[in-house]
Amino acid sequence: MIRAVIFDFDGLIADTETPWYLVYRDLFREQGGELPLEVWLKTVGTTFGEADPFDYLERLIGRKVDRPAIEREAARRYRNYPVAVRPGVVSYLRSARALGLKIGLASSSDRAWVGHYLERFGLAGFFDALRTKEDVRRVKPDPELYAAALAGLGIEPGEAVAFEDSLNGLRAATAAGLRCVVVPNELTAGLPFEGHALKLASMAELPLEEVLAFVQDGGRLGGEAAGS
Repeated sequence: MIRAVIFDFDGLIADTETPWYLVYRDLFREQGGELPLEVWLKTVGTTFGEADPFDYLERLIGRKVDRPAIEREAARRYRNYPVAVRPGVVSYLRSARALGLKIGLASSSDRAWVGHYLERFGLAGFFDALRTKEDVRRVKPDPELYAAALAGLGIEPGEAVAFEDSLNGLRAATAAGLRCVVVPNELTAGLPFEGHALKLASMAELPLEEVLAFVQDGGRLGGEAAGS
């Protein structure tokens, strides 16, 4: 029986990922290099400590760069991009609450970053357990964040469904024993997702009740076999 849902944050609740890529792509070009999307996607759902694009840039241009200066400029430019809640997210949170489900969040970002946006969007009150990189030794794709969220909710892996937008997130969720619904964003839509329970274009595609019924029944919705 499904008793909880656990959400990623960046790229899933709000598409913060696409603006960051555009900002760093431009800054890398100004340094005389390039930032291929496939290189950046290794960082999505995790941290630069797990997959560092600066290492790629420095190998490419053959010199060291001023990382702190580039990061400060990236943060400045990022603020010029609008960030909004993705379609269907609020509906899913409200439905989860109406269904009596526990709601968790597991993010590789820091608590201040996640908390800022949740307060800004008026979503902070929905979550019963919020786990960020400060709570674990290893972020995604390591399963520790999901294990911590499960512990905070007081449930077992088989009782929860994860919602993710990235390969690193999917791998973390499945490694922790959760079934995972993938909802890619603009940046991650082309990734080769495997092992997920269901893939949606957005949370507006299907009501949460139907998604959970699909997952609970092992991949059948309206008589159609899972193949997404």
